[in-house]
Amino acid sequence: MSKTFMAKPAEVQRKWYIVDAANRPLGRTAAKVADLLRGKVKPTFTPHVDCGDHVIVINADKAVLTGKKLENKYYRRHTGWIGGLKEVKYSTLMSTRPELAMELAVKGMVPDTTIGRKALTRLHIYAGENYVQVAQKPEKYEF
Repeated sequence: MSKTFMAKPAEVQRKWYIVDAANRPLGRTAAKVADLLRGKVKPTFTPHVDCGDHVIVINADKAVLTGKKLENKYYRRHTGWIGGLKEVKYSTLMSTRPELAMELAVKGMVPDTTIGRKALTRLHIYAGENYVQVAQKPEKYEF
Protein backbone atom coordinates (compact mmCIF):
# COMPACT_ATOMS: atom_id res chain seq x y z
CA MET A 1 0.00 0.00 0.00
CA SER A 2 1.44 3.37 -1.04
CA LYS A 3 1.22 6.48 1.08
CA THR A 4 -0.64 9.58 -0.03
CA PHE A 5 1.62 12.52 -0.78
CA MET A 6 1.05 15.57 1.41
CA ALA A 7 2.96 18.75 0.63
CA LYS A 8 4.67 20.51 3.50
CA PRO A 9 4.66 24.32 3.58
CA ALA A 10 8.46 24.51 3.78
CA GLU A 11 8.89 22.34 0.66
CA VAL A 12 6.62 24.32 -1.67
CA GLN A 13 8.37 25.59 -4.80
CA ARG A 14 6.73 28.77 -6.11
CA LYS A 15 7.07 29.80 -9.74
CA TRP A 16 6.13 33.03 -11.48
CA TYR A 17 3.61 32.96 -14.31
CA ILE A 18 2.41 35.69 -16.63
CA VAL A 19 -1.11 35.53 -18.04
CA ASP A 20 -2.21 37.69 -20.97
CA ALA A 21 -5.90 38.61 -20.63
CA ALA A 22 -6.18 40.34 -24.01
CA ASN A 23 -9.23 39.23 -26.02
CA ARG A 24 -10.11 36.54 -23.45
CA PRO A 25 -13.30 36.39 -21.37
CA LEU A 26 -12.81 37.96 -17.95
CA GLY A 27 -14.35 35.07 -16.03
CA ARG A 28 -12.47 32.29 -17.81
CA THR A 29 -9.18 34.11 -17.34
CA ALA A 30 -9.99 34.65 -13.66
CA ALA A 31 -10.77 30.94 -13.21
CA LYS A 32 -7.39 29.91 -14.63
CA VAL A 33 -5.61 32.53 -12.50
CA ALA A 34 -7.41 31.28 -9.39
CA ASP A 35 -6.28 27.72 -10.14
CA LEU A 36 -2.67 28.92 -10.48
CA LEU A 37 -2.86 30.90 -7.24
CA ARG A 38 -4.17 27.87 -5.35
CA GLY A 39 -1.70 25.47 -6.98
CA LYS A 40 -4.39 23.23 -8.46
CA VAL A 41 -2.43 22.77 -11.69
CA LYS A 42 0.43 21.10 -9.82
CA PRO A 43 0.58 17.34 -9.28
CA THR A 44 1.63 18.05 -5.69
CA PHE A 45 -1.57 19.99 -4.84
CA THR A 46 -2.61 19.58 -1.23
CA PRO A 47 -5.90 21.24 -0.17
CA HIS A 48 -4.81 22.29 3.31
CA VAL A 49 -1.39 23.69 2.26
CA ASP A 50 -0.82 26.93 0.38
CA CYS A 51 1.12 25.58 -2.60
CA GLY A 52 0.19 28.13 -5.27
CA ASP A 53 2.34 30.24 -7.54
CA HIS A 54 2.78 33.95 -8.22
CA VAL A 55 0.64 35.24 -11.11
CA ILE A 56 1.02 38.43 -13.13
CA VAL A 57 -1.99 39.38 -15.26
CA ILE A 58 -1.30 41.84 -18.08
CA ASN A 59 -3.70 43.56 -20.48
CA ALA A 60 -6.58 43.49 -17.99
CA ASP A 61 -8.11 46.43 -19.86
CA LYS A 62 -8.42 44.27 -23.00
CA ALA A 63 -10.34 41.44 -21.30
CA VAL A 64 -13.82 41.03 -22.73
CA LEU A 65 -17.18 40.53 -21.09
CA THR A 66 -19.49 38.31 -23.13
CA GLY A 67 -23.16 38.95 -23.78
CA LYS A 68 -24.67 42.17 -22.43
CA LYS A 69 -22.66 42.15 -19.19
CA LEU A 70 -21.07 45.52 -19.93
CA GLU A 71 -24.49 47.20 -19.82
CA ASN A 72 -26.37 44.96 -17.36
CA LYS A 73 -23.77 43.93 -14.75
CA TYR A 74 -23.01 46.12 -11.75
CA TYR A 75 -20.27 46.16 -9.13
CA ARG A 76 -22.07 46.85 -5.86
CA ARG A 77 -20.65 47.69 -2.45
CA HIS A 78 -22.16 49.08 0.72
CA THR A 79 -20.66 51.71 3.00
CA GLY A 80 -22.42 50.37 6.09
CA TRP A 81 -24.57 53.45 6.47
CA ILE A 82 -28.29 53.62 5.74
CA GLY A 83 -28.79 54.12 2.02
CA GLY A 84 -25.09 53.59 1.43
CA LEU A 85 -25.33 51.26 -1.57
CA LYS A 86 -22.83 52.25 -4.25
CA GLU A 87 -23.23 50.88 -7.79
CA VAL A 88 -20.86 51.07 -10.74
CA LYS A 89 -21.65 49.62 -14.17
CA TYR A 90 -19.07 47.24 -15.54
CA SER A 91 -18.72 49.41 -18.65
CA THR A 92 -17.51 52.23 -16.39
CA LEU A 93 -15.44 49.88 -14.24
CA MET A 94 -13.67 48.32 -17.23
CA SER A 95 -12.86 51.74 -18.70
CA THR A 96 -11.64 53.35 -15.44
CA ARG A 97 -10.30 50.51 -13.24
CA PRO A 98 -9.94 47.23 -15.19
CA GLU A 99 -7.51 45.89 -12.56
CA LEU A 100 -10.29 46.00 -9.95
CA ALA A 101 -12.68 44.10 -12.22
CA MET A 102 -10.13 41.30 -12.68
CA GLU A 103 -9.25 41.28 -8.98
CA LEU A 104 -12.91 40.97 -7.97
CA ALA A 105 -13.40 38.09 -10.41
CA VAL A 106 -10.38 36.20 -9.06
CA LYS A 107 -11.30 36.98 -5.45
CA GLY A 108 -14.69 35.38 -5.96
CA MET A 109 -13.03 32.19 -7.19
CA VAL A 110 -10.57 31.58 -4.36
CA PRO A 111 -11.83 30.26 -1.02
CA ASP A 112 -12.66 32.73 1.73
CA THR A 113 -10.09 31.25 4.11
CA THR A 114 -6.62 32.15 5.28
CA ILE A 115 -5.19 30.17 2.35
CA GLY A 116 -7.32 32.12 -0.12
CA ARG A 117 -6.38 35.47 1.39
CA LYS A 118 -2.70 34.52 1.31
CA ALA A 119 -3.05 33.43 -2.32
CA LEU A 120 -4.46 36.83 -3.31
CA THR A 121 -1.29 38.53 -2.07
CA ARG A 122 0.58 36.74 -4.88
CA LEU A 123 -1.68 38.24 -7.56
CA HIS A 124 -0.36 41.20 -9.58
CA ILE A 125 -2.67 42.82 -12.15
CA TYR A 126 -1.75 45.44 -14.74
CA ALA A 127 -3.97 47.21 -17.26
CA GLY A 128 -1.30 47.38 -19.96
CA GLU A 129 1.61 45.33 -21.27
CA ASN A 130 4.26 46.58 -18.82
CA TYR A 131 4.84 45.02 -15.40
CA VAL A 132 7.35 45.56 -12.61
CA GLN A 133 8.33 41.96 -11.80
CA VAL A 134 10.77 41.51 -14.68
CA ALA A 135 13.57 40.34 -12.38
CA GLN A 136 11.55 37.26 -11.36
CA LYS A 137 11.64 36.02 -14.97
CA PRO A 138 8.00 34.92 -15.19
CA GLU A 139 7.12 32.29 -17.76
CA LYS A 140 4.13 32.73 -20.04
CA TYR A 141 1.17 30.53 -19.11
CA GLU A 142 -0.89 29.30 -22.07
CA PHE A 143 -4.37 27.88 -21.68
